[in-house]
Amino acid sequence: MSLRVAVQMDPIESVNIAGDSSFALMLSAQARGHSLWHYDVGSLTLDENDRLSALASPVRVQRVAGSHFERDEARRLDLGRDIDVVLMRQDPPFDMGYITATHLLERIQGETLVVNDPASVRNAPEKVFVLDFRRFMPPTLVTRSVAEVREFMGRHGAVVVKPIHGNGGKAIFRVPESGENLSALIDVFNQTWPEPHMVQPFLPEVAEGDKRIVLVDGEYAGAINRKPGQGEFRSNLAQGGYAEKTDLTAREEEICAAMGPELKKRGLIFVGIDVIGGKWLTEINVTSPTGIVSIDQFNGTDTPARIWDAIEARLGAN
Repeated sequence: MSLRVAVQMDPIESVNIAGDSSFALMLSAQARGHSLWHYDVGSLTLDENDRLSALASPVRVQRVAGSHFERDEARRLDLGRDIDVVLMRQDPPFDMGYITATHLLERIQGETLVVNDPASVRNAPEKVFVLDFRRFMPPTLVTRSVAEVREFMGRHGAVVVKPIHGNGGKAIFRVPESGENLSALIDVFNQTWPEPHMVQPFLPEVAEGDKRIVLVDGEYAGAINRKPGQGEFRSNLAQGGYAEKTDLTAREEEICAAMGPELKKRGLIFVGIDVIGGKWLTEINVTSPTGIVSIDQFNGTDTPARIWDAIEARLGAN
């Protein structure tokens, strides 16, 4: 089966070919004989006949630093008629532009498979969807109120405060048990973001790592343990953390088993979940999950191939 694949992502020129999950997916697709197109989300256009198109360039990729892609002249493609699969892979922020793109991509359902399913991506932001699985989470407060946070800290001590639609470990703050600077921090958060913020107890176990677990079509595919870098409590690789080989705890296996059927039902083929201390679920990443390159390096697996197997199986079932 040779597929026409359009990848909606950030500029391909700036891709980190050593670790980028989108690039790994493109390499794997190309190895299977699929043709690749690249477009920026800003070029999406819905015309008066309700046809969705994008200004897309045919690309060929290779894992060669400084020469990792070749691109032909861009042309406007009808994403419903000219394409079989759209990979929605641009990085967050999960803002109104991102949300609008999911609404537009919904228009081609029934013609083209969009991965991950755009309606499910819109309805499952990382720090909101996870609340459906509170039984696996640390105590969690969602609020804009300083008074509510102080009351929460009275029960749980030091906390971390993070934007509910943040990504990559950005703007995550630890507030000590004394509550020093809490009012000023919440003022800044309230002025910066219109939505409420997420507050959780600071988990000392984060020093031992924050595990990224990847599920493919609801099934466990692999994991890495991400540890904070020097002087950091955030373990995100984008914030200086580093990865190490790991296995699942019994609790993590229980988490995967509990959410797997729901992910599959929602069309969330490529998902990364984050677990601290082997037991505390903190996020379910569905917008543009990462981590598969490191997982495969440690485990000798081929997660991109597994993702394409799942995509091809979905297309074959239609």
